[in-house]
Amino acid sequence: MPSVGVKLYSVFFKFLLKHRLQNRIQSSDSSDSSSDPFGVTTRPEESVSPPNPLFTDGVATKDIHIDPLTSLSVRIFLPESALSSPSAAGKASRSLAGSDLLLRRNSHGSSNSLSSSHKSESRRSSYVHTASSASSSSEEVYRGYAPSSAGKCRKLPVMVQFHGGGWVSGSNDSVANDFFCRRMAKHCDVIVLAVGYRLAPENRYPAACEDGFEVLRWLGKQANLAECNKSMGGGGGGEVRKKKKSQDVSSKHVVDAFGASLVEPWLASHADPSRCVLLGVSCGANIADYVSRKSIEAGQNLDPVKVVAQVLMYPFFIGSVPTQSEIKQANSYFYDKPMCILAWKLFLPEEEFSLDHPAANPLVPGRGPPLKFMPPTLTIVAEHDWMRDRAIAYSEELRKVNVDAPVLEYKDAVHEFATLDMLLRTPQAQACAEDIAIWVKKYISFRGHEFSY
Repeated sequence: MPSVGVKLYSVFFKFLLKHRLQNRIQSSDSSDSSSDPFGVTTRPEESVSPPNPLFTDGVATKDIHIDPLTSLSVRIFLPESALSSPSAAGKASRSLAGSDLLLRRNSHGSSNSLSSSHKSESRRSSYVHTASSASSSSEEVYRGYAPSSAGKCRKLPVMVQFHGGGWVSGSNDSVANDFFCRRMAKHCDVIVLAVGYRLAPENRYPAACEDGFEVLRWLGKQANLAECNKSMGGGGGGEVRKKKKSQDVSSKHVVDAFGASLVEPWLASHADPSRCVLLGVSCGANIADYVSRKSIEAGQNLDPVKVVAQVLMYPFFIGSVPTQSEIKQANSYFYDKPMCILAWKLFLPEEEFSLDHPAANPLVPGRGPPLKFMPPTLTIVAEHDWMRDRAIAYSEELRKVNVDAPVLEYKDAVHEFATLDMLLRTPQAQACAEDIAIWVKKYISFRGHEFSY
C-alpha cells in the first residue's frame, strides 16, 4: 500500500483538483462559446522552472515559441553528452549496454543511476569556456551554449514529451516536468522536446493533440532548414549569422526565403529526427498515441522525422463499459474517476462528449490506421490506478498484431508515481526512468550498438 504521506497528499491534491475543475467548468459556461485559438499553456498557480542554457547539472535548456498563431511552445533539454565526440560516445554506449543497464531490468525498488550521466568537472569547465568564447565574439551577449561550426557534432535521438495534468493544468516548464525531462535526457541520452500544448477548456479537442503533431512537423522543418543552410555554406549547424553587407544581397534573400534564419542551432547541430521517440504522461500519453497514428497517416510527408517507439506512462484512457480496475478502484489516489470525467467534459467539445471518444478509448473500432502499423509501445501502469486495466488491454491488442508492446506494472504505485512533484525523488520513480531508458535504447541505438534485456 502507498505510504501515509502519499495518502494524505492525495486527499489534499484531490481537493485542490476538484476545486480547480469546478472553477474551469463555471468559467467555460459563463464565457463566450467561441474560444481564442491562441490559448494558454500554463496556469498562474503552476510553479515553473526558468530555462538554463548552461550545463550546470548536465543538461542545458531553452524555450522556443514555435507557432505564431497559437501559444504552442517547446522546451529543449540538451544533455552534456551531446558535446562528446561520436566515436567516444559509441564506445561509452557499448560499455554501458554491457554493464549497468543489464542489471536494472525489473528491479523496481532499486535506485541505481546510470553511469553515463556523470561527467568530469574539467570537461564541463572547458565547454562553458567554449560557450562563453562563442558568445563574446557575437554582437549580442549570450551566456549559454552555442554549437561550434568547426568539427563534427554528435547527433542524438529526439524524445518528444507530453506532460500530464488532466487536460486543464500542467505545463512543459513546471518544476516537476523540468526535473523529469532532465532525468530522461540524461538516462536515455536523448534531446528532449517538452511540448507546451494548449490547455482546456480554452481550447478543446483536438487542439492539444494537433499541437503534438505540429511539433513533429516543426521538427522536420528544422531538419530540412538545417540541410538547406548547410548546402548554402552555413556550416550545417550552429548559430546562423547574418551575411555581411559587402556580400551579394541576392544570395542573402535566397537564404532568407528558405527560412535559414529560423534554424534552431541546438537541433541543427545535435538532433537526429530519424530516431524520434514519443513519451506521454497521463493525458499526455493519449496525445502521444494520437501523434503516433497521425505520423503513420502522414508517412513520408514527415521526412526526415521517423517515430521509432513510444512510451505511454499511465495513460488517461476511459470507456463507457467499465473494466475491473475502474469498478474496484474508482475512488483511487490523486485522480479518481468522477474527477477524470469532469476533465474529459472540459476537454471534449460538448457535441462530441462520449467516454468512447477515439481520444478517450483506444479500443473503439475505426480509430485510425490498423494497429499493426503502430510503433513499438512501452506501457507503464501503477497497481493503484483505476485506469490501468484499459491500458493493459490496449497493449494486449498491440501484441496480437505483433507489435512490441510490453507492460511494466509497479507495485504499490499510484497514478503519476514517477512524475508527480512529491514522488519524483522516490526510488520507484528513479527505477521507472531507468527501465524506460533500457527499453528505449533498443530502438534509438545505431546498428551494432543495440542490446537486449
